[in-house]
Amino acid sequence: MAVRLRIVVTGLIAQHPRLGGVAWDYVQYPAGLARLGHDVTYVEDSGEWAYNFDGGPTGNDHVARDPAPTLAHLARVMERFGLADRWAYRFPLTGQWFGLPDARRREIVANADLVLNVSGTIEHPERYRGRGHLVYIDSDPVFTQARIALGDADFVTRQDAHDCHFSFGERHSSRMPRTAVAWRPTRQPILLDAWSSARPIGAAYTTVMSWTSYKPLRWGGLSLGQKDIEFRRFLDLPGRVPSVGLEVALGPTRHRDWEAEGAELPQGLRAAAAAHSEWSVSDLLRHAGWRVADALAVGGDVDSYRDYIQGSRGEWSVAKNGYVLGQPGWFSCRSACYLAAGRPVVVQDTGFPAVIPSGRGLFAFADPDQAVAALETVERDPAAHGRAARELAHEFFSHDRVLPRLIDDALGAAAGRPSRPAEAAVG
Repeated sequence: MAVRLRIVVTGLIAQHPRLGGVAWDYVQYPAGLARLGHDVTYVEDSGEWAYNFDGGPTGNDHVARDPAPTLAHLARVMERFGLADRWAYRFPLTGQWFGLPDARRREIVANADLVLNVSGTIEHPERYRGRGHLVYIDSDPVFTQARIALGDADFVTRQDAHDCHFSFGERHSSRMPRTAVAWRPTRQPILLDAWSSARPIGAAYTTVMSWTSYKPLRWGGLSLGQKDIEFRRFLDLPGRVPSVGLEVALGPTRHRDWEAEGAELPQGLRAAAAAHSEWSVSDLLRHAGWRVADALAVGGDVDSYRDYIQGSRGEWSVAKNGYVLGQPGWFSCRSACYLAAGRPVVVQDTGFPAVIPSGRGLFAFADPDQAVAALETVERDPAAHGRAARELAHEFFSHDRVLPRLIDDALGAAAGRPSRPAEAAVG
């Protein structure tokens, strides 16, 4: 590294105190940058209330009123990755800051060379304009561009506050909403040595997911939906690959009013589902032959989440319906961790094979027949596909490849250099 930069990284680690996967999504940015020798500070200032998953005394209050558990979680994660004195968090219900002293935090932000606004989490990005460059990293392509195209005024204002924009949507296909923003490709950085591939291969293909994350978004006559739409198409998969274990670790909440109306089920499951309207998502999955785990139990912190992935046979998962329709080339942070752990990944096609090769260690499917064929291919030599998965993680997601390119492209954008094509994003 030729120059040591002062870099601020944002995220949502504190907001989700019992979701280990979310912590990994964000902490690998500052931890990776610190390993590269940069002066890094994590700042969480989203204005979003922290989750209280048990519902509190009433069982129905999911807003964390006490900052202590949230702070304890954030402090543990930061210390775990060598950033114990390098974080600041604003508790949104009171506006109180924790972590770094106020004067030190303000000085760091004002003099940062780069502020990496990962997932656009800063509530007021204009307050983070200092002498350096404010960088937006879009982790939710299609939905982000649709909100801009629909003219969401507050969202557009927040976008416009940034100097340059990156996206996990690496290819932005013709199906994507058009915007005036120049999107540059980037990927999730992974700390490869934090993900061991030495454990024995597990019994089941797994994934960690929410049935729905937010309401469908309507754009251009389309309803851009969530995973509930896509997963229903594959509900009978366990019966088609009876020799393969399939497990889903689900988040604890279900938002029925967010679920898509009229989402189709495989024919063999329609009668049972119609006769049991009281069934939960877990009931429906179990009836169809899926194993169901509690995401909070198996992935409630960074270590249990990593253990769950390392103890799997591989990953099988769908993508959000909006990603499938938009074909942005998005690839999951979670799936990148499976690859790093040497676990083959079989996931729904979002256009990513155009930028990340599939066929060894990684497979994309568009329909149930392709999903079955991919699982059968992996099962013919799971060890070889595990090694190939690890090689893909090293080539396409290693922090020491992804982050230097991100920094170089961000500084290049500030200097007016044109964006490189998606296939040149890293590596």
